[in-house]
Amino acid sequence: MAVEIIMPKLGMSMEEGTVVEWLKKEGDAIKKGESIAVISSEKIEKDIEAPQDGVLLKIIAAQDETVAVGQAIGYIGQEGESMHEAEGREAVKKEEQVISTASQTARQEAATAIAAEETKPAPQMMARVSPAARKLAREAGIDLSKISGSGPKGRITRADIEKAIQMAQAPAPSVAEKQLKPQTNVEVEPSGVTVKPMTGMRKTIASRMLASLQQTAQLTIHMNADVTHLLELQEKLRQDEAIGKLTITDFIARAVVLSLLQHKQINSHYQNGQIQTYDAVHLGIAVALENGLIVPVVKHAESLSLREISQQIKTLSKKAREGALNSEEMTGSTFTITSLGAYGVEFFTPVLNPPEVGILGVGTATDVPVFIGEDIQRRKRLPLSLTFDHQIIDGAPASDFLRTVKTYLEAPYRLLWLS
Repeated sequence: MAVEIIMPKLGMSMEEGTVVEWLKKEGDAIKKGESIAVISSEKIEKDIEAPQDGVLLKIIAAQDETVAVGQAIGYIGQEGESMHEAEGREAVKKEEQVISTASQTARQEAATAIAAEETKPAPQMMARVSPAARKLAREAGIDLSKISGSGPKGRITRADIEKAIQMAQAPAPSVAEKQLKPQTNVEVEPSGVTVKPMTGMRKTIASRMLASLQQTAQLTIHMNADVTHLLELQEKLRQDEAIGKLTITDFIARAVVLSLLQHKQINSHYQNGQIQTYDAVHLGIAVALENGLIVPVVKHAESLSLREISQQIKTLSKKAREGALNSEEMTGSTFTITSLGAYGVEFFTPVLNPPEVGILGVGTATDVPVFIGEDIQRRKRLPLSLTFDHQIIDGAPASDFLRTVKTYLEAPYRLLWLS
């Protein structure tokens, strides 16, 4: 019997997911546990593994299609197996799911749409629309009644909506162009342009970054830290296998935690007109993924040693890249560190992760000549960029916090609580 490939629930708040890519095509032989597709929620991407050995009989949800949690996106079975029974079960399941998961807003919209339709002459037949096309049309503000479907029996597909979006975005011709250009009914597709709707993680990041800039008064200050001694200490500690490999990020994280304990105003949330200042430090460490950014959280970092912080960062970063983080590991941060040092960037302007009121950006360490007494020495300087919400924190206390971080980095032996 054919087995459904189900859209999984990757987090408590996840209601739907997007098929990012199919790694197999219909008819391919598949082994149980083999990755067959990549799906994404608002926060993370994850491979879906085959539930059994067999053949990928049918793909239900195409690439970039959004599907409700628990709904089938495809079927695995034996070669030549009939799909009629499985498709029947899926049709019933989809219908039940639409009814059971419809929100109050959706019901109100449906009621409004029905009332509006009742005032119009009844058409001979209601247009058939795929779920993905309906969702995309709603997000883009496309009127479905004006779209001619290219699918079977006039069904409106996602491709029809994407084409309508392209046409809507094309600049209108001038009066002169209209007069000079012969009138034809041929539609000309723009060349060299790829239109793709923003979905999943990228859409969530865009929404949050825009909201961050609209809701906060962000100011960024910069400072250099001399990390020459820190790099020397790091090299010495690498020789001790019991300690493990410590990265520059590990030292920075420890310095930030100690500094937040001294400047608790920075370790705060601002929401609903209230400032919530925390004793515990839940440190967010931004991790770059192929299609976005995710921030796993080191909980109660104030109680962890340098080595323990290092272990937590490595574990969480690995899980983030494998798409294995749970919702608890991605929420609750009170301050965030983000780095572009690996890309050769020095100073930059990190964007706050609300409701946090501070975020530290770390650049790449560079060699600079520095006067030490009368002598010139080569030193390593690390650029630090602190963005803070000026509604909550003034420039002076923000500068004090950043200077404390710098002091710890320039006296790295103070960070060595290694138990």
